[in-house]
Amino acid sequence: MEHAVETFSLTKIFSDWWGRNKVYAVDDLNLQVRGNEIFGLLGPNGSGKTTTIKLLLGLLYPSKGKAVVLGGDGADPKISARIGFLPEESYLYRYLNARETLDFYGRLFGLPANVRTMRIEALLDMVGLKAVANRPVGTFSKGMARRIGLAQALINDPDLLILDEPTTGLDPIGTRQIKDLILELAKRGKTILLCSHLLADVEDVCDRIAILYGGKIHAEGQVRDLLLQTNKKQITTGAISDTTIERIKRLIKDEHADCVVTSPMDKLETFFIKAVADAQQQARPTSGAVSTTEISAFLAAEASQKNILDKLVSASVSRETPSEPTATEQVVGVDTSEPESDEQLLRKLTKPAEPARPGPVPPNRKITTEPVKPKAHEQDEDKKSILDQLIRQMPDSTSPKDNTEQTDKNQ
Repeated sequence: MEHAVETFSLTKIFSDWWGRNKVYAVDDLNLQVRGNEIFGLLGPNGSGKTTTIKLLLGLLYPSKGKAVVLGGDGADPKISARIGFLPEESYLYRYLNARETLDFYGRLFGLPANVRTMRIEALLDMVGLKAVANRPVGTFSKGMARRIGLAQALINDPDLLILDEPTTGLDPIGTRQIKDLILELAKRGKTILLCSHLLADVEDVCDRIAILYGGKIHAEGQVRDLLLQTNKKQITTGAISDTTIERIKRLIKDEHADCVVTSPMDKLETFFIKAVADAQQQARPTSGAVSTTEISAFLAAEASQKNILDKLVSASVSRETPSEPTATEQVVGVDTSEPESDEQLLRKLTKPAEPARPGPVPPNRKITTEPVKPKAHEQDEDKKSILDQLIRQMPDSTSPKDNTEQTDKNQ
């Protein structure tokens, strides 16, 4: 595959409320990014860089034209599984810590547990966040959030890495670290598409660049060819005497050319990194990210590692594993055994109840209850109270003896 990314007359038009063509965000874009290349996509705000990335990833549908990513459609899950993407804004779950965040994205790619664990620890160490791996990412600074965002873009060991403003919010050491990482990834066979407004960063790492304006490419080529000033020459020497400098000026003047002799200067970035390196050698404590120059070994494209990952991913779970009772059955004590016969149920019903035993009752045990027998004196009191109630309910009448005497008188 010669080109990792290729577009054919790619166009995206945003319409207004009435459906009329309003903005040409990307206009007839023909872009080619070779495999194992660091390609810079540059342009002012609104030039179509982010829209182009979304079209490549399948997040937007083109108005016309086509984009081919890694030989297929960027929206295809098989293709997107080989892409790592760091958006311009780090959209992270603020209540997850750094280790949980990487584990979440590793699960989205279907990585086995042991592979996730190995890669998480390697990436945290690589981006300098291992010391704060248990802190919620909502408490991270913007630069630290970009670091964990870069780590999540690498969790799936992508073939194509798309970075949208990767150094935004990073300190100079973090910026230098990210640039070194990009260069090392390219050496290990990765293809990188980089969008950035920091032109010095692009100049340091990119092989080729394209400058967009109004959704179209207005300049494209190798960085050296675009920046080289062929009408001027530069001479760099060691320390020389003033007499030699005057002789050089006279020689150049004979060629009818101007000559300016100055002492070279270091970049501020280089000086800053040297100063911080001196402080680190003195073991000064810090609560922020720690710089490192190491890269995770799993990012190297080795056949042996791919074979191991293939075996881990393709390993199937045995279906002969006995099924365990569900959590609901364990809590409520559902009896999952086979139903009993009528004879067994009859014997259980007619069997005398066993005396109660101290201790907790097993959840599957059937409890048989009997009416509680009152004590002897309680029985006598109950009988007496019932008799009194019956007497009170009888109608008022005289005794049998009184009735006999009244009859005799009448006779």
